[in-house]
This record gives sequence, structure tokens and C-alpha cells, in this order.
Amino acid sequence: MRYINANEILPKDLVVKLQDYVQAEYIYIPAIKDKHKNWGEQSGFREEINKRNKEIIQAYASGNSIQELAESYHLSVYAIRKIIYNK
Repeated sequence: MRYINANEILPKDLVVKLQDYVQAEYIYIPAIKDKHKNWGEQSGFREEINKRNKEIIQAYASGNSIQELAESYHLSVYAIRKIIYNK
């Protein structure tokens, strides 16, 4: 989430009204439910995680042990098991 100056995007009268409630502070304006993005969608990180998980599953199917995968991907054995058995 990035910082946006209210003066750049809101009408002046709305900024003045908001200043009755808060000044020089950060406020969070939540997304509309239908337009809300899931974690990692905007940055693309979710896609990277999914790609990594597919690689882990393929490596396991090819014969790599869970311990080897944990060391190679710098994850715990528990995390590797969750990735393999959830798919």
C-alpha cells in the first residue's frame, strides 16, 4: 500500500471536511468488497509463490525428499509438507 496525498486526488471541500476528523495522520480507506484484491495479487507475489509451489511439487514427484526440498527452498519441513499435501 502506498501513500497518496489527499490534496492530489480529493476535492478541496472534502479535504477540509476530513480535516475536521483527522489532521496529518494516515487513514485507511478499504476497498469495495467486489473490487478487493487478494493478498499478493497487486504486487504479483502470489503468482511467484504459486510458481514456486508447483516447482516443489514437481521436484517431490521426481524423487527429491522433503528434507532436500526444505534445504533447497529455505523452508521448514512442515512448510514443504503443507505445500505437497495441500495440492
